[in-house]
Amino acid sequence: MLKTRILSALVMAPPALLAAWWGGYAFAALVAVAAALMCWEWHRMVAGEFALSGRIAAIGCLAAVLLALVGPAEAVLLVLLIAMISAFVAGPDGVGRSWAGAGALYIGLPSVALVWLRGDPVMGDAVVWWLLLMVWATDIGAYAFGRMIGGPLLLPAVSPKKTWAGLIGGMICAALAGWGIAAAFGLPGQASVMLVSAIGAVVAQIGDLFESWVKRRSGVKDSSSIIPGHGGVLDRVDGLLSAALVAAVLAMVSGHSVLAW
Repeated sequence: MLKTRILSALVMAPPALLAAWWGGYAFAALVAVAAALMCWEWHRMVAGEFALSGRIAAIGCLAAVLLALVGPAEAVLLVLLIAMISAFVAGPDGVGRSWAGAGALYIGLPSVALVWLRGDPVMGDAVVWWLLLMVWATDIGAYAFGRMIGGPLLLPAVSPKKTWAGLIGGMICAALAGWGIAAAFGLPGQASVMLVSAIGAVVAQIGDLFESWVKRRSGVKDSSSIIPGHGGVLDRVDGLLSAALVAAVLAMVSGHSVLAW
């Protein structure tokens, strides 16, 4: 399984990094397709089928991500509209409607945020590369430290394998990834980038735990089996979704990229 996971990562990582470097329609198209796939996975998890509400969410989120290239505010409004429509057609029960609407928001808003962050002409490429590498480093560090050290579980009711040692290891590896990005892109304040990266690791782990909770509630092990050794797209980018959304909100509130603090 570990060998399969590594091989899959080696296949997926270069196109993702290349698209992030290229930006524009190449990156938006990659994120849009991923968003549509995640909507498919979400509705199969929480509803057991990819019904009309799921198809509306998938098409709507794909369109919103592409729209974010030219109108980020309009893209956010489209996601909100799609969430309401998806919830409306999901079914008569309030629980089903809540999960359908939440899925569009959970997937659509961070996906739009990624395209908006990449659109920054000054630091867009650095920020997206940082998000990708920071989240990957968090996952690798959490896995390695958790396996080597073990110890108390982080949140056993949600995830039976994640440990506090893994969280700390993820933070350390994320900080090192932040240092590497700061050095590669010539960013000032390498210490602050490392600190932000360590905090980003916590945010990514929260996103990971949230998706684990949804899967446990839905009675599934993986969001899908589309990626050999990894499960589904949601299984791979759950931490990225939370980190991208938080980074975008902080950038909007502060008026500066999180890497420029």
